[in-house]
Amino acid sequence: MRLEARKETQLLQEGEKLTILVVDDEEIIRDLCARALKDYHILEADNGREALRILNERPVDLLLVDVMMPIMNGLDLLQQVKDKDADQLVIVMTGYADKDIILRALKAHADDFIQKPINLLQLKTTIAQALEKKSLRRELVQLKQLDRLKSDFLGLISHKLRTPTTSISLFIQNLASGNISLEDPGFASAVEATRKESEYLAYLIQDLLYYSDIILQDSESKTSREDLKEIVTKVVTAKRQGLEQNRQVLHTKLEGEWPVVIVDRRRIEFALDAILDNAIKFTQSGGEITLLGELSDQEISLTISDNGPGIAPQETGKIFEKFYQVDPNNTGQIRGFGLGMFYAKQFVKDHGGNITLVSTLGQGTSVIIRLPRPSISAMQ
Repeated sequence: MRLEARKETQLLQEGEKLTILVVDDEEIIRDLCARALKDYHILEADNGREALRILNERPVDLLLVDVMMPIMNGLDLLQQVKDKDADQLVIVMTGYADKDIILRALKAHADDFIQKPINLLQLKTTIAQALEKKSLRRELVQLKQLDRLKSDFLGLISHKLRTPTTSISLFIQNLASGNISLEDPGFASAVEATRKESEYLAYLIQDLLYYSDIILQDSESKTSREDLKEIVTKVVTAKRQGLEQNRQVLHTKLEGEWPVVIVDRRRIEFALDAILDNAIKFTQSGGEITLLGELSDQEISLTISDNGPGIAPQETGKIFEKFYQVDPNNTGQIRGFGLGMFYAKQFVKDHGGNITLVSTLGQGTSVIIRLPRPSISAMQ
């Protein structure tokens, strides 16, 4: 089979198989490797430049690279690939025992070597071992990240829970010791303040359970076919009570016939909820919030705008940082954990979209979620 014809066949392959890019100027070598590695998706390139073009177009799990090739040799390709992505697996095939070649490949962080003429059993074993090592490294990185997140989160919880629990505890102690009585002029206000702290404590615990469930426990995305309009409606409905309590008005307008989308429903709900929650929290009583949904040929956009106080320019770039919270009055007592916008952006990014924020002091803030519009073929 000729190289171009095989490329077309490869691009049509579907499934869960890992992808290996075989880079060799000898067609017979590429063909033998493809036959031996039939448990993988095999892509082919006859020189380093062609391999780089393929890497720019699609993800590849492992490169199997010959050293001596025209246009761009394997060592130059190895160097460019590793400079761009140090974690990209590259196994070097060589018929040369030259120490300088081996040393240069090692300096460029080649993951392994295969000596020509190729032993097919050794080829399959070497590739399987390299892929397993990469999987283990990825799991280790994820475990370290999760451990760091849990540590940071526990520290934040300790700080956030201390204020309401201290206030409630002091009120109860004063009441029990007789330092506060029903006849005191400030008794009613003390009870009201304690009630608010109790409500806030319940809010923090609810948030804690939610974050623990969706972030710390449910680490894998679970996608399904969903009606995005229905998701938006559900999130908006859940906010109605809070809006009424704050005497705020939410205008919702979803234009056009929306397509079914393949998304992780819980994570998209989380992103919308976090952005709406911020708009409600930072908009004054009696203020207005607008949620506008629009469609184009390429994307679906959801814009949530408010007429609140806006955000200072030096803070807009920090809004999506983990644990960062806008504190306009410098009280140090902003409620919440400062994780909503961070994970909102991360979850939307995981869906191939992005979130942008535009704000003007004294005029309000707009947050725009953009998601790629699915093609007809993707939905079939």
